[in-house]
Amino acid sequence: MRAIVVEELAADYAGVRLRELPTPEPGPGEVRVKVRAAAVNFPDLMQTRGEHQHKPPLPFVPGMEMAGEIDAVGEDVTQWKPGDAVAGGGRGGFSEYVVAPAAGLRRKPEGLSFSQAAGYPVAYLTAYVGLVRCGRVQPGEWVLVHGAAGGVGLAAVDLARLLGAKVIAASASDAKLAIVEREYRPDAIVNVTGGFREQVKAVTGGKGADVIYDPVGGDVFDESLRCIAFGGRILSIGFTSGRLPVLPVNIALIKGFSVIGVRAGEFGRQFPEKGRENQAAIWKLAEEGKVRPRVDKEYSLAEWRAALDSLAERKVVGKTIIRPDL
Repeated sequence: MRAIVVEELAADYAGVRLRELPTPEPGPGEVRVKVRAAAVNFPDLMQTRGEHQHKPPLPFVPGMEMAGEIDAVGEDVTQWKPGDAVAGGGRGGFSEYVVAPAAGLRRKPEGLSFSQAAGYPVAYLTAYVGLVRCGRVQPGEWVLVHGAAGGVGLAAVDLARLLGAKVIAASASDAKLAIVEREYRPDAIVNVTGGFREQVKAVTGGKGADVIYDPVGGDVFDESLRCIAFGGRILSIGFTSGRLPVLPVNIALIKGFSVIGVRAGEFGRQFPEKGRENQAAIWKLAEEGKVRPRVDKEYSLAEWRAALDSLAERKVVGKTIIRPDL
């Protein structure tokens, strides 16, 4: 089978190759999936350079989200059969076949394409844990979503509206904001270029945002401190800006807000029962057709560099997908 392999951690994908590998065989409790689509995430990009906190042993096949069809089942697997359409996470999705624990897969919702299903779990689980578990968003609250055109940001816009919040979608690109506004109908859009706190205050009647969803960090986090409502919650999702911000605690003291770190996977590991509830909740929303994951563009395995560059260069509105069958 063909697979994208990280053989060395280096800048500019110097250690990444498209290789021919033996097709893996499923063991007890495992299945083999013929990959129809795999989503590209920032951790995949960072892992090629060794910049992510999780560093798989070399060599490894990246790709933490995929969807496809069961191709073979191992011993003791009774819940799946060849031909079943599934989606799930883990590692190794940037390949034609992947072996995965049978218990870790979900049946692909009929309303989602393989590409939509591949890009669904991480973004929407992060949004759910952030907005529901950590942010405790209530109907009518103002939610400011930074990086609203990215995968996790767009999922937060989609879910926040479903929760009954009033949503401000923020990005540095008017073109991206136009797409978000047309397809997801937030209550307001804000271009953060040149500053955004006065715009947010104007939209919220001077109060500021009750919840700020921030996967960007850096200067965006710094200015968010100036437009958070008293008693608000800032959700720290990540640092795509490349700079880790520092919180002046005197501002938190004066404005009475909380900063909450959101790691959806770790939340489920720390609270297994709640983690299962979270997974059930997001897949139920997908099965009922209440959410709309957006695929920006699909690439073949041979186009892996362009797929990764689309994230590195902030070209994406929604999710970038690699399709081995192209």
